[in-house]
Amino acid sequence: MKLKIFSTDGTQSREEEFAGLPTFEGDKGLQAVKEVIVAINANNRQGTHSTKTRGEVRGGGKKPWRQKGTGRARAGSSRSPLWGGGGVVFGPKPRDYSKKVNAKVKSLAFRRALFDRATAGEIAVIDSFAADLAKAKAVDALVGRIAPDGKVLLVDAPFAAGTLRAARNIGRVSLQEASKLNTLDLAQYKRIIVSSKALETILTRVNGGKN
Repeated sequence: MKLKIFSTDGTQSREEEFAGLPTFEGDKGLQAVKEVIVAINANNRQGTHSTKTRGEVRGGGKKPWRQKGTGRARAGSSRSPLWGGGGVVFGPKPRDYSKKVNAKVKSLAFRRALFDRATAGEIAVIDSFAADLAKAKAVDALVGRIAPDGKVLLVDAPFAAGTLRAARNIGRVSLQEASKLNTLDLAQYKRIIVSSKALETILTRVNGGKN
């Protein structure tokens, strides 16, 4: 499979064959991609949301008014869910949202997502991220030459400290280490720019069966 390779400054490009990229036929792996993305999103949820029931809200022990003779509806507590400041019926409570996915499914999903993005021409390879990319203006100019619009993910192994600081100031650009790249990263960005070194790491993971 061929990928477009850009020079360090992003001004020149060429195509090169990469034999290590995964290949698929038909729909194989698509269900795995869905399961892994759902699991990643679920595992990112903290699950700390909490509300109080009428038994947990402070106060409300005194009957607001007498049972009969007032013309108003019966009320036994000012902390009823029907009252402002009262408890919540069936409200959220802390819970664990995490989902488990076995290693083979994770590996299949990663390889399928990588294949889909590469086939669509949405993965670009750069020889390397230059050492002088220590300012947001320089990073933005480089990204603009390769991917003029949309959300962009830069992948390296590892990033220089200056590049990490500079890219934080560009809203549409995110960074990820090649060793931590996952199926969700491959799915949610319009373009992915990978350094040659990072691509070697990714292909080692793919061909070694790691996810």
